[in-house]
Amino acid sequence: MGIQGKRIAVEPGHLRPWLKKAVLAGGGELVPLAEAEALVWADAFDVPKLKQCLAEGKGIRWVQLPWAGVEPFAQAGVLDPAYVWTCGKGVYAQAVAEHALALTLAGLRDLKIRALAQTWQAGSGTSLWGSRVVIFGAGGIAQALIQLLQPFRCSIDVVRRRADPLPGASRVVTLAERQAVLAGADVVILALALTPETEGIIARRELEQMGSQCWLVNVARGKHIVTPDLVAALQQGVIRGAALDVTDPEPLPAGHPLWSLPNCLITPHTAITDAMIVPALSERVRENVRRFRLGDPLLGVVDPVLGY
Repeated sequence: MGIQGKRIAVEPGHLRPWLKKAVLAGGGELVPLAEAEALVWADAFDVPKLKQCLAEGKGIRWVQLPWAGVEPFAQAGVLDPAYVWTCGKGVYAQAVAEHALALTLAGLRDLKIRALAQTWQAGSGTSLWGSRVVIFGAGGIAQALIQLLQPFRCSIDVVRRRADPLPGASRVVTLAERQAVLAGADVVILALALTPETEGIIARRELEQMGSQCWLVNVARGKHIVTPDLVAALQQGVIRGAALDVTDPEPLPAGHPLWSLPNCLITPHTAITDAMIVPALSERVRENVRRFRLGDPLLGVVDPVLGY
């Protein structure tokens, strides 16, 4: 069959039609599910539909998921090791790291207060230069963020599942050792996968350990943080502030206390937008289709056991 025989379905067919162009650009052949060897999945949350598609596509061996986070599929038990699973892991790293840096700077400079002010006020804010930064996670976003922080001469501690060294990090500790690096941090940034082990990893104890000088930035998942504990910490000045691109619950309902707190800055899960997603994911799909045709290792492979 050579390299010409890779038949690929894109489902749901009405979502993100540009994914079909990416498949064709990679040299794939668009076919119905029943004839497919691989599935490019266009929906981030519809688990029942994905199960149905896999049941119809008996010949499917590889499934490409759209986002870096795959927790809806992991939690539903869809990540069957019988398939090769890939996701958007690393695709959006630069854009999300940039947003994390923007939130960090906005927090330290009190830009929410400045943006809402309608009268001239006394100045406030601190500099990122030479700060102590703690990053939870060691994937593509964390690695890109470490590079972005280099000009600021920050001291960077990384919290990850294993204490393996990471270029640019002053110190690396495990999740169980996180308390050791939180004390005295100026900024704590969450950029890790959501798993049962990392859900609620920032709660009252961690917030108290951070201290009143610290800004908490979350560009990962809302469920990493125990929201009532965060609200109390912000109201009581336990930490200096929080800048959140993700929340729990999400969307954050109107009237929620986080909206009105002067030391809480919220962006509505916009670290990546369609303007960034379309070219980045198109290129990942194109490249993975090309690799699938050639029998080369795929990018963004998901470990079904670990769930990311």
